[in-house]
Amino acid sequence: MLRQTQIVLWRLGAVLALALGVIGIAVPVLPTVPFVILAAWAAGRGWPALEQRLLAHPTHGPHIRAWRERGVVPRRAKIFATLAMTASTVFLQFTVTSPWLRFGAPAVMFIVAVWLWRRPED
Repeated sequence: MLRQTQIVLWRLGAVLALALGVIGIAVPVLPTVPFVILAAWAAGRGWPALEQRLLAHPTHGPHIRAWRERGVVPRRAKIFATLAMTASTVFLQFTVTSPWLRFGAPAVMFIVAVWLWRRPED
């Protein structure tokens, strides 16, 4: 019973991450590839068939494999992510009144950007 519950939760996580990745195709500030990588990771724990489909995908499969094998993030993805985080920061400054969100979210995005740019590139 416990193993069945774990499998269902891993599958649910994989589907949720994949859905966010698909939404990211249309929403500029929501990244697609990190969510697809997350979906493959969760699928590997509860849905091996989905994991294999994601690894075999012509567009996202190479990104997933590069991340798993070498922790690689392509330069183009780094640039896009940095621009998206910068745009989000500007947007937050003009639309949010909570100082915690106006300054906290950009601080987190800055930390993510520093981490991202320290990852190896292909």
